[in-house]
Amino acid sequence: MSTPEPVIALRGATAELGSRSVLRGIDLTVGHGEVVALLGSNGSGKSTAVRAVIGQVPLSGGELELFGAPLRRFRDWRRVGYVPQRSTAAAGVPATVREVVSTGRLARTRLRLPGRGDRAAVHRALELVGMADRAKDSVNALSGGQHQRVLIARALAGEPELLIMDEPLAGVDLASQQVLADALREQVARGVTVLLVLHELGPLAPLIDRTVQLRDGRVERVEHPEQLHDLACHPQHADTEPPSATPEAPKIETGLLS
Repeated sequence: MSTPEPVIALRGATAELGSRSVLRGIDLTVGHGEVVALLGSNGSGKSTAVRAVIGQVPLSGGELELFGAPLRRFRDWRRVGYVPQRSTAAAGVPATVREVVSTGRLARTRLRLPGRGDRAAVHRALELVGMADRAKDSVNALSGGQHQRVLIARALAGEPELLIMDEPLAGVDLASQQVLADALREQVARGVTVLLVLHELGPLAPLIDRTVQLRDGRVERVEHPEQLHDLACHPQHADTEPPSATPEAPKIETGLLS
C-alpha cells in the first residue's frame, strides 16, 4: 500500500515580515492523525510558521503542501480549522457565543442557509468546550478562558481534518486548560491532525506525538514521546539551550528534518 501524503509538508520554507527574515529554511512534515507542537521563545518563528501554513504569511522561498496539494492550488479550506492567538481574535464583536461559533461552518455552508446538521455541529462544539449553557450570552461578557473556549469551538464546529492552534493555553486558567485538553483529546481520538504553537505543554502533554523547537526561524531540535515527560515537568526547558547529545538520545526517523 502506498503511504498517504502528509497533511502538512513544509520544505525549505523562508518568510519575511517587512525587512526582517522570520523563517529561515524550515522543513516540517505532519502526518495524518499526528499531534505536533511548535515550541520556542518569542520571536522564534512559531506563529509565523503556522500563519504561513494557512496562507496568511506568504513564503518567500521553499514549498508548502496541504493534503498533498501545493498551497497555491489548495481550495478545500473546510478541511482546516484555525484558532488564532486570543489577543489577535475579534474581541469586542457584538455577537452571541452561538453566533461566533456558527461562523465556523461558513466554509461548509457557503451561501446556503444553515441546516439542521450545521446547528447540530455548532451545539456539539459548544458542548465539547463546556459553553453550551452560555450560547445566548454576548461574547463580551465572557472571561479570557471562556473566550478562548469559544474560539476553539468555532474551529471545531467546522469539523476539520486539520486543526491548527496558536497558543491555545495562553492566559487561560487551569480549569479552562483542562477543558480544552479534554476537547482536543476527543478530536485526536477521531483522527484529527493537530499542529499547535505552545510555550509549555501543560495538560496537552499526553496528547503530543512530537515537539519541534524553533530558534531564530530555524529548527533547533525535535523531541519524541519518551522525552516529553521531562518537558511537561520542567516546561522552562522548552526555551533553554538543548542538552548535550548522549548515546541514548533517540533517533529522528520520520517527520521534521533539521
